[in-house]
Amino acid sequence: MKKLRVNNQIRIPQVRVINEKGEVIGILKTAEAINLAQSKGLDLVEVNPSANPSVAKIMDYGKYLYKKAKTERKHRSSNKAGELKSVRFAYRTGEHDLLIKAKKIAAFLEKGYKVRVEMTMKGRERSHGDVIKEKLSNFMKLIEEGYKIEQEPKRSPRGITLILSKN
Repeated sequence: MKKLRVNNQIRIPQVRVINEKGEVIGILKTAEAINLAQSKGLDLVEVNPSANPSVAKIMDYGKYLYKKAKTERKHRSSNKAGELKSVRFAYRTGEHDLLIKAKKIAAFLEKGYKVRVEMTMKGRERSHGDVIKEKLSNFMKLIEEGYKIEQEPKRSPRGITLILSKN
């Protein structure tokens, strides 16, 4: 969050002042603008320092910071695209259990999460590359929700891993 200059932090001689209702008052000396804001029990906040002259607004700075932080928190919590859910199943997992896992993945994708799909293998199972890819592609056909593969299937220490996101 960009730090704005408030009241006595504003060091320029003149500012274009906007009152608390959003109406332009005009160009005033900075000291006059600060006195005007303080007479109303508010702060003078420099909102556009790059303009000529700088634009300053009369507002309650504490309330402004609170609202800004609140909207950022809301935005951060609604952004689930960065969160990653993980679903793991074994090479030997039965058909019904795979259907349940596929429904779970579809639900995660619908909510906007990314999903890491891990197919674990033990011992000799790792040596059957073509059968493993076929089993994984059959599992991917079970997922009803539209998805795109964000990270192609790759070998991991436990087996094969890929990442899906909503299409």
